[in-house]
Amino acid sequence: MLPLLKFIALVIDLYIWVIIGGAILSWLIAFNVVNTQNKFVYMVGDTLNRLTEPALRPFRQFLPSLGGIDISPVLLILALLFIRNVVIFGWLAPTFI
Repeated sequence: MLPLLKFIALVIDLYIWVIIGGAILSWLIAFNVVNTQNKFVYMVGDTLNRLTEPALRPFRQFLPSLGGIDISPVLLILALLFIRNVVIFGWLAPTFI
């Protein structure tokens, strides 16, 4: 059972990096550093958006408008770190050691 918990923690870590990549790419697109007319940039942006949007949507529904600043990725990362560190490594892993 412990290898399964480590695998879940690894998947959470990878998803955190996907969220960070999506946030950085959205900033680059917003400041016209990269152009979405480029096929590769569009495909990467669309993939990152499809991977992160279902998890970010519930946070965006409950957050007030902060004048164009989206803090939902930060809150999602904090929630995932809580799940990984407290729930998996704090509560579940010690029961199987």
